Amino acid sequence: MFKLPNQNNKKINKGRFSHSGEEACPGTPLHRKNLDQGIQAEANNDGTIFIDKSVEPGSAEERQILAHEVKHLTDMKIGKLKYNDNWIQYNGKEYPRSEGKILYGEEWIDEGSKEFPWEQH
Repeated sequence: MFKLPNQNNKKINKGRFSHSGEEACPGTPLHRKNLDQGIQAEANNDGTIFIDKSVEPGSAEERQILAHEVKHLTDMKIGKLKYNDNWIQYNGKEYPRSEGKILYGEEWIDEGSKEFPWEQH
């Protein structure tokens, strides 16, 4: 690398946000915590991801889980997916949500089910 005589040796990390904790990807804070039984990770409206402490850091499982959750965050950022405690909205259609289940068609289905189109990635 070419350096001018008065340059210091500090490396500049272009394109990265400064964050003191772990990140799922640049600018996406990752928080390890104990999640409810059967939940491995959650993408949050604030742009963070929670991942269960039982998932081994750096494992293939963790990479697969994080890729899935980052897709949810991307869908939220572009307005394809929205949610609150009472509903999930996907592609402009709203689905009621209550007690860990979502009304899809005529049936209440457990959140996270691969039956939902937003979970099929």
